[in-house]
Amino acid sequence: MKFRLFRRRLTISSPRMAIRSSLPWPLRWIAGALMLGFSAAIALWAFEFGKSIAGLDTNAKQELSLLRQEVASLRSDRDKAQSVANTSGSLLTAEKALQEKMMSQIRQLESDNRALRDDLGFFEKLLPSGGAEVASLRSLQAEVLSETQLKWQVLVIQPLKNAPVFNGRLDLTVNGTQAGEPWAMTLPGGPQALQFKQYRRVEGVLDLPPQAVVKTVTAKVLEGTTVRSVQTFKL
Repeated sequence: MKFRLFRRRLTISSPRMAIRSSLPWPLRWIAGALMLGFSAAIALWAFEFGKSIAGLDTNAKQELSLLRQEVASLRSDRDKAQSVANTSGSLLTAEKALQEKMMSQIRQLESDNRALRDDLGFFEKLLPSGGAEVASLRSLQAEVLSETQLKWQVLVIQPLKNAPVFNGRLDLTVNGTQAGEPWAMTLPGGPQALQFKQYRRVEGVLDLPPQAVVKTVTAKVLEGTTVRSVQTFKL
């Protein structure tokens, strides 16, 4: 019987044994909390000691404040530079517009000056030349626009005060060569009627035949069968 009891205790079917602590559970909780607090204190001390060794905590707040001030100063400088750049861009745009306006005015003044010179030359031609002609050719101009076109212009005046109305004709003759041979032509339809009191400017465009080369243009002012004035323009 004793042997059976001894063998049962040595086998798996032996009764379970539980070991219990003699400390009550409140004391065990307090001990655990103390251990955790002590471990946290050691970890915090190690962290602060590591920062002090690495020099990370030396004047960190002061440096951070200085960095913030520098950032604010840089932002202020950037805003000022941006404002200056915007102002400069506006000034450049205004200056460009002013230059364009001035160039337009200069071109207009040059055009007006050319017109005034032309008018001055025109009125200078109206001045009496000392002759006693009833009608006089004062200006004959011709220009070859192309191989088949010729532009002409004449100015006829009466160099007299309170001159009567002149009734006459204007005849135009073009001389040159065509295909190497002598060639001439007149106004289509013959002399052109001419009526004016003080002055008259007449112009037109002639169609030239192929291979025509204009050498001279001659204008005549006719009154009836009488030639009052003749002028020749050489090209």
